[in-house]
Amino acid sequence: MDLHIVWFILLAVLLAGYAVLDGFDLGVGIIHLLARNDEERRAFIGTIGPVWDGNEVWLVVFGGALFAAFPDAYATIFSGFYTALMMALFALIVRAVAIEFRNKKPSAAWRRTCDWAFFGSSLLVSLIFGVGVGNALMGIPLGERGLYRGGFFDLLGVYPILVGVLTVATLSMHGALYLWLELPEGELRSRVREWAWKSWGFFLVLYILATDYTLIAVPHAEPKFEKDPWLTAIGVTAVVASVLAIANIPRSLYRNTRGWAFLSSVGAVVSLVALFSLALWPNLVTASNDPARSLTIYSAAASEKSLGIMLIIALIGMPLALTYTVIVYWTFNRRAGGTAGYGE
Repeated sequence: MDLHIVWFILLAVLLAGYAVLDGFDLGVGIIHLLARNDEERRAFIGTIGPVWDGNEVWLVVFGGALFAAFPDAYATIFSGFYTALMMALFALIVRAVAIEFRNKKPSAAWRRTCDWAFFGSSLLVSLIFGVGVGNALMGIPLGERGLYRGGFFDLLGVYPILVGVLTVATLSMHGALYLWLELPEGELRSRVREWAWKSWGFFLVLYILATDYTLIAVPHAEPKFEKDPWLTAIGVTAVVASVLAIANIPRSLYRNTRGWAFLSSVGAVVSLVALFSLALWPNLVTASNDPARSLTIYSAAASEKSLGIMLIIALIGMPLALTYTVIVYWTFNRRAGGTAGYGE
């Protein structure tokens, strides 16, 4: 068993888990200001109140796994993208404060401030992560020791920004479908359904543009599928799953099947993460200036012994995390409005 491949797959699973779970509450934040009044905004926050902080655990675990299994890649990413990551961290802190303290003061001005903070921080985090994905796909200039050669504004190219906007559109759609699933029947849920239609259309346009641009901007991704039959099989499966999931969203919206609509959104997000992982393979950080300087799952990995020990820990810890997630969602699986005091 190749432990390097196993850990690459585990990282992809953790990233997909974060994108699906924290993705919908980031999406709720992005569309938060579309609510007409304070009561509707309380209902929005009530749908994610008990689960949003648990969803962010997946990001922490992903970062810890990357540090433990591939320390050289971790060092390059966290040093090269330091400014962007600090911005994302600050936005996550602001977002947490906005959610937790919004209803602690009976002041309309305070609540409006928290509403704007929730929206702005959710939008910023989504955009930063999307721009990071775009740079990961294109590659960044690396020195001989794997250090990033460039500045913050060098990361803001046309393609990374396009992927960032696509990420915002994807999570907006994901969040709207989650709200449509969780909100009680009524006029608000009907309006959320209309937002889901519009966000899906916006997502589809950007998805097509980004896909076409990727074929031009990321020429190093396609040859891998030509050389490795098993990668071709996985890639084709991911593409088909992505297309079917995306196509089933409007079908579910039309048929008014909320559960299938949200599950289709989950499938779309997971398949996009799978395609992103396949495009990177076997790199963790791709060097745009010299492919030989790219950090791969072999050149950036910890020792075999360390990977083996950590795999045992992961096989114990990941089921516990999954169990915790399932219990939380099962316990708080109510239609929105006042769950755990968040909507009060």
